[in-house]
Amino acid sequence: MTIALIEDDEAALDSLRLLLESRGMRVAAFASAELFLASLDSCKPACVVSDVRMAGMSGLDLQYALKAQAKDLPVILITGHGDVAMAVTAMKEGAFDFIEKPYDAEYLIARIKKALAAEQELRSREAQRLELLKRVAELSPRQKEVMTLVAQGLSNKQIALQLGISPRTVENYRAWVMERMDAANLAELVRKVLLIERER
Repeated sequence: MTIALIEDDEAALDSLRLLLESRGMRVAAFASAELFLASLDSCKPACVVSDVRMAGMSGLDLQYALKAQAKDLPVILITGHGDVAMAVTAMKEGAFDFIEKPYDAEYLIARIKKALAAEQELRSREAQRLELLKRVAELSPRQKEVMTLVAQGLSNKQIALQLGISPRTVENYRAWVMERMDAANLAELVRKVLLIERER
């Protein structure tokens, strides 16, 4: 996974790049947020580490730009003493963390690893969600209705009454839904339905 570094101070950028590469991390370094955004699709970073105050676009502006593009990347902002208020605003906008200068190298490495783990978990959850959506798309309209009502906690009799079908037919639909959604039990089916609905 690639870590994008954005820093307009060339010496600071090189120092941070060397630090991360010495720990076996893959790094893409940029002298400005604008250059990073122009390379975003080809760079495909898993984490962004950016200075807050830079010439041109600031770290906070970068956070807004990523959010506007629906790029849900963990962003770690490195701040000077006077930039803490700006960094707190960025945190409220979804930044992963902010670290004040002068920072401890080991702490920064630990936070980057934490951000990478969070990104990996997010990607795993998204892959699971896409698989679930594919399975839902294969259900018939009636099966989808039954699945939704089962996940809401309705009994077979209640579902039968609501849909105007027999409880036995509901049982059959329910069995098909459980099989096609690869759910071993009701709790697992509910969890999968909630995952789909939460991510909408």
